Amino acid sequence: MGEFKVKSAFSPQGDQPAAIQKLAEGINRGDTGQVLLGVTGSGKTYTMAKVIEAVQRPALVIAHNKTLAAQLCSEFREFFPDSAVEYFVSYYDYYQPEAYIPSRDLYIEKTAMVNDEIDKLRHSATSAIQERRDVIIVASVSCIYALGDPEEYLKMSISLRPGMEKGRDEVIRALVAIQYERNDINFIRGTFRARGDVLEIFPANSSEKAIRVEFFGDEIERISEIEVLTGNILSVLSHVAIFPASHYATSQERLNAAMGNIEHDLMLRSKELRSEDKLLEAQRLTQRTEFDLEMMREIGF
Repeated sequence: MGEFKVKSAFSPQGDQPAAIQKLAEGINRGDTGQVLLGVTGSGKTYTMAKVIEAVQRPALVIAHNKTLAAQLCSEFREFFPDSAVEYFVSYYDYYQPEAYIPSRDLYIEKTAMVNDEIDKLRHSATSAIQERRDVIIVASVSCIYALGDPEEYLKMSISLRPGMEKGRDEVIRALVAIQYERNDINFIRGTFRARGDVLEIFPANSSEKAIRVEFFGDEIERISEIEVLTGNILSVLSHVAIFPASHYATSQERLNAAMGNIEHDLMLRSKELRSEDKLLEAQRLTQRTEFDLEMMREIGF
C-alpha cells in the first residue's frame, strides 16, 4: 500500500514546523475543526501537504470553485507525484432545471450538457478511493451532493484474475448490469467489444488505456492493459477491478424496491389530488412519474 511522501526542494520554515505539528496532533486527537491562517504566498498549501504526509490519511480538499480546485490539484500533484491526486468537480458545462409555467400550461424539460473529460476524472477519483489509501481528492462543493451508495458501487464492481472460472458471456452480462454498453465499432469510455474469445473493456475512468481479457473456454487465460488507439499491450495484469460506468448504478433488487415505493406514493398522491378536484395536477404528476419509472426500468437508474 502506497504512502504519502512529499517531494519538494523546500523544507518547512518559520512557523510552518509548529503549524504542521499542531495540525497533525489535532487530527490524530479527533478534533473536528482547526484553522490555518496565513497571508497569500505564505505556503499554506505546502503546509497542508506536510500535514497529510504526517497523518498518512486520505484527504478531501474542498475549493470554492472549479478554477481554484484545478490550481490546488496541480500543486498537490507536484507535491505527491507517487500518490493518487484526483480532481472531482461538477461535470455540467450547461444545466437548465425543469420548469412549469401555469399561466400557459407549459412544461419545460430539463436540459444539460455533460463534459466527458470531467466525467472521466470523477470516475477516476471514485475508483482511486476504492483501490488505494494514498488518495487526495481535490473537489468543488459539488462533492457534497449524493452520488449513490458507495457500498453498492463497490459491491457492483467486477474483479477479474487470470485462472478465474468465468465465461465470456458471464462477464458480458455483468458489464451490462453496471451500465457498460457493447459497441464493436465505436470503442469509447464505458463500452466493451467482443471478438471470439477476446473481450476488450474501456473503463469509465480511463481515456487512453483499455483492458483486454482473453478466455480459454470458461476460464480467464490472460488479462492485459492495452493502448486504445493501437491495441498494443502495455502490461500484463494479475488482477483488474472494473467499476460501474455510472455513479448511479444500483442492483436490480434495490431498484425494484425503490420503484415499488414510488408507485405506492404516486397512487396515494394522485388519489389525494383527484379528491381535491385537481385533475390537471394529478394527470401531470402521473405522466411525469410514469415516464421516470420507465426510464429506470430501461437504463437502470
